[in-house]
Amino acid sequence: MSDSVVIIPTYNEKENAEDIVRAVFGLDHEFDILIIDDGSPDGTASIIRRLQEEYEGRLHLIERQGKLGLGTAYITGFKWALERSYEYVFEMDADFSHNPQDLMRLYAACHDEGADLSIGSRYVSGVNVVNWPMSRVLMSYFASKYVRFVLGLNISDTTAGFKCYRRSVLEAIDLDGIQFKGYAFQIEMKYTAFRLGFKIKEVPIIFINRTKGVSKMSGGIFSEALFGVIRLRLKKFPSKKAKQEA
Repeated sequence: MSDSVVIIPTYNEKENAEDIVRAVFGLDHEFDILIIDDGSPDGTASIIRRLQEEYEGRLHLIERQGKLGLGTAYITGFKWALERSYEYVFEMDADFSHNPQDLMRLYAACHDEGADLSIGSRYVSGVNVVNWPMSRVLMSYFASKYVRFVLGLNISDTTAGFKCYRRSVLEAIDLDGIQFKGYAFQIEMKYTAFRLGFKIKEVPIIFINRTKGVSKMSGGIFSEALFGVIRLRLKKFPSKKAKQEA
């Protein structure tokens, strides 16, 4: 069994599903994959079930009924991973906006360089986003600036969804207490890890907007991030030491 699992939420990703699975399994490091499909009407789950016969024991699938939100998909995946012996748990999109090759760099940041949480960052070395409208680039970039200011969080890409967690981070976080479902979920997880005292490292990546399928971004999801950070700023956290002693 691998020491690493890549969690990939899907909804209507039939154009990308097989390619992303094969790309991850083609890497030098042996990663397992957990697909969490929210009832895709386009048959995404059927594609994964067919591939499971080829990648028996390495490709896993959880099927949920209806669109329940990105955050709840990852929480489901985190709990699944913690029930098994994975040491490194990854978040990644299905649409190739995250380059599967960069999984190796995120893994190295935790496994070799001692980070507890590594983040594939679009903004740690300038603005590395390809094929996004300028309005969306600016909205994302300045949202991260806003989040950093409000939360005092020294992370350049606060809404990034390409990450590697050490098992110990997910064990320390009250997963049932995570409040948000969209972009604010990504902020809340980073902020919680930061407040618990874990070591966070940003790894520069180039984010390339999807070329197949349809984006799931909505204005409501983004608004959640902007207003949710105020609630996060007021939230009380136990210390890392207290969590370990509990």
